[in-house]
Parts: sequence; C-alpha cells; structure tokens
Amino acid sequence: MQITRFGHAAVLVEVAGARILVDPGTFSVDETFALTGLDAIVVTHQHPDHLDQERLPPLLAGNPDAVLVCDPETAASVSVGEWIPNAEGLETAIGAASVRGVGAQHAVILPTLPRIANVGVLVSAPGEPTLFHPGDSYEHAPDGVDVLALPLAAPWAKTSETVDFAQRVAPATLFPVHDRTISDLAYGTYWGQVSGHAGVDDCRLVDQTGTFELSHN
Repeated sequence: MQITRFGHAAVLVEVAGARILVDPGTFSVDETFALTGLDAIVVTHQHPDHLDQERLPPLLAGNPDAVLVCDPETAASVSVGEWIPNAEGLETAIGAASVRGVGAQHAVILPTLPRIANVGVLVSAPGEPTLFHPGDSYEHAPDGVDVLALPLAAPWAKTSETVDFAQRVAPATLFPVHDRTISDLAYGTYWGQVSGHAGVDDCRLVDQTGTFELSHN
C-alpha cells in the first residue's frame, strides 16, 4: 500500500492496483485536481475542506471511469458526477480493493449547529494493510485498522479526544490529516502530544504532500 497526502484531509491510497482518492477539499494542493488514472474518488462529507466543488469538475473530467462514493447527503447535493451513496457497513468494490463505510454523522461542532452526515472509510485489499480515514468524527473505532489517517486538529475536537481516539483504534501506524488549521509555530505541540501519548509505535509525521509505503506484517 502506498499512501500520499495531497494537503489537509486529501489522501491518495494505492493498493492492489487501485488508486483511491479520499476527500479532495479546498485546503488540498492544486495538484490534487490534476490527478489522473484514479479508480475511485471518495468523499466523507460535504464540508468544503473535504470537497471542493469549484475545483471538482476538472478532476472528474480527468478520471471519467472513476467510481464516485460519498455520504448520502453529499450524493443528493453535489452538482457534478454520478455518486454512489455510502453508509455504515456498505462495501464498494474498487477492482481488487474495497471501500467500506464507517459511521453516519459528523462530530458535534456546537450544540446549536445541526449535525450533517459523515461516513468514514476503511480501504482494504486481500493481503494488504487496512487504512481508516474517519472524515470528521472520532465516534467509531473499527477493528482491524493497520494505518490511521488521524485528524490532528479541528473545531470539533480537543487533543485529549484525539489521543483517546488513536488509542481506541490502536493502529500499527498513524499519520496526520486535517491539520491545515494549525499554524507552523504550533504544529509541533499538537503532534508531540499525539505521538507521545497515543501508544502507537509508528507515528509518521508526513507533510502535506508526503508519500510512504506499508506492507502487511
């Protein structure tokens, strides 16, 4: 499995011959929307930092055969493409790989704000590691996660919750996502607290466009 970040929450997962892009949003680098050869584009929820609808059309045009998967509210509202609604436990085959939905709702930001849909995803393939991208929620900690895309900072989270979530998921490897909300000066504080207390041996500080590979042990 090869994992490449494309800024903030956007992650390209290449596994079992499939290229699966998750959450191309407004904080993603421009190169995200010039990607080609994608087999699937997956969106966990409708917030702009996870789905940039203005830059989406050229990405879809460059990947006309990609399977499009997203939460049901986004599927009903996104203006371009034919999207398959994702849901808890629903598995979508992407060649030899698969994407399975986890959860249903976004984390609470404020009690006065309505909660929207959020469906995280498990990306897996036979004989390969399983990656979990939760979108914007720490609610669910599925079993069998080898690598966690960990939201590092958000208006809906505090560091103790981030650490608790990582401990509950208990992956072999974690790396940061959802971190463009942190200034460069403060980044080390957030990362140091998570990497020092999550109880995960392999905490990888992957930058906004970094790439790494994993094999199943």
